[in-house]
Amino acid sequence: MRHSVRVEFGTRVWSSPAWRGKAVSWLDRRLAEAGIARTGPVAQPRTRPWSTVLTAPTSAGPVWFKATRPETGFEVALYAVLRDLAPDRVLPPIAADADRGWLLLPDGGPALADNAALIEFLPLYGRLQRDLAPHVGRLLAAGVADMRPAVLPTRFAEAVALVGDVPDRVAAMADTVAKWCARLAASPVPASIDHQDPHRGNVFRDGRFLDWGDSVVAHPFTTMLAVLGRMSRVDQATVLRARDAYLEPFTDLAAHRDLVADLELACRLGKIVRVFTWQRAIAGEPTEFADQPRVNLVAVANPSYLLAAMAASSGAANSGRQISRSGR
Repeated sequence: MRHSVRVEFGTRVWSSPAWRGKAVSWLDRRLAEAGIARTGPVAQPRTRPWSTVLTAPTSAGPVWFKATRPETGFEVALYAVLRDLAPDRVLPPIAADADRGWLLLPDGGPALADNAALIEFLPLYGRLQRDLAPHVGRLLAAGVADMRPAVLPTRFAEAVALVGDVPDRVAAMADTVAKWCARLAASPVPASIDHQDPHRGNVFRDGRFLDWGDSVVAHPFTTMLAVLGRMSRVDQATVLRARDAYLEPFTDLAAHRDLVADLELACRLGKIVRVFTWQRAIAGEPTEFADQPRVNLVAVANPSYLLAAMAASSGAANSGRQISRSGR
């Protein structure tokens, strides 16, 4: 029989000795059940509005505990789905509590060192998206939000209502957004998982991906909004190399020029998705990221998806959403 658990969350709760004591007790019990012993003190390297992270040395190496908000708690169930469908691409949880939104993970080793390394891994990520496309139903059943092109006109209206104070030129874009969505829905590339934040710190050198708490089900190319936004801070040549590397696993579906057109449209529509990604992450907590839902919605009117991507990804790379790992 499953018993309901009172979920405590938020930066104030996660910073309290009482909550930390409960979390450490749970961590120790789950380690013991796995035949692992903690060998040193527990540290809490970061607390953000969307999650907090604890880490501890153990007889099996460092472990990482993550607690999430209810809005992003689907990550626990998503890990179970990903472990079943793509075990070589995710860390196997030592323990999980879906009711609380708690995950206990082993250390994944060093993350990627730079953008050049990330570009090398983008085809692997694209292949993972293709492999997961037939399983969209399982992803949605795990609680991953539906941001496929067919529902984005509705999401746009919801975003305008959510943000409230937006320029008239943005609020008047509903018909244009609907036409864009219809075009993207006709793409031969099927919907799949969109990690939303696959920066180099969220990819281990062995090809496994971390931090799935921003994920949505969408046209897979929306994932490149944040990736290419960060790359554009380097130079245009890096952007093009990253774009083409990522598109390689999809080249059997359409000509390169058509894939590029779909990617550019998906990235522009991806700004709507980012409104909700940020909103559920901050969920009303006082934070320096409080204006990000509005920033991303207003950026829909920006014809340059790369410039908009820079705004959409500002702060995310170093915001500490990911569970930390060695080598950083």
